[in-house]
Amino acid sequence: MTAGAAMPRPARKKPEPARAWQRMLSGRRLDLLDPSPLDVEIEDIAHGLARVARWNGQTVGDHAFSVAEHSLLVERLALRIEPGLSPESRLTILLHDAPEYVIGDMISPFKAVMGGSYKEIEARLQAAIHLRFSLPATTPAVLRKLTKKADHIAAYFEAVELAGFDDEEAVRLFGAPTGFPTRRGQPPRLGLRALPAADAQRLFLERFSELDRRRSPSGR
Repeated sequence: MTAGAAMPRPARKKPEPARAWQRMLSGRRLDLLDPSPLDVEIEDIAHGLARVARWNGQTVGDHAFSVAEHSLLVERLALRIEPGLSPESRLTILLHDAPEYVIGDMISPFKAVMGGSYKEIEARLQAAIHLRFSLPATTPAVLRKLTKKADHIAAYFEAVELAGFDDEEAVRLFGAPTGFPTRRGQPPRLGLRALPAADAQRLFLERFSELDRRRSPSGR
């Protein structure tokens, strides 16, 4: 090399891609961008949902009201609205928030700020979860509408019983629940309470197992 010649610059290493997977307690490694049904386990879902807090944890009591409890409530309310629901439909409703075992429960105002990318990831996870348990990858429109109705009713009762909302505000945000008896002219209540995570996890798994057993072989 002649005097005054420029020294060659060392080649820069390409940055490694950001990690887009999460390791589960089952040992599965779930890719958030391209989730495989083979990496989905109901035990992981139940464990995660029982430890994800609804309302960002802003609920009364010693324990957070979990997404697992919310899922059980929505499934129960949907059955109350449509008593003839098949076990497969009930199972689909029970799993309506299942992606949150990976991505957590974002409150609606934050979802609005996040925009489309959040919804895309959520939809991919939901499809993988459905396929893992032999459910339609996309929830049929009629069942989706029923789930949304039951979800709003659940949100109303959670808001007024656990999250500090008054009835007027809850009605404005989620709509008034119909078909629920009042007592002495007071607004209806379900008597909700937040459970320890282990109890919520157990109840979620029990409901899943019950509904899965009751499905016809052709629905699997």
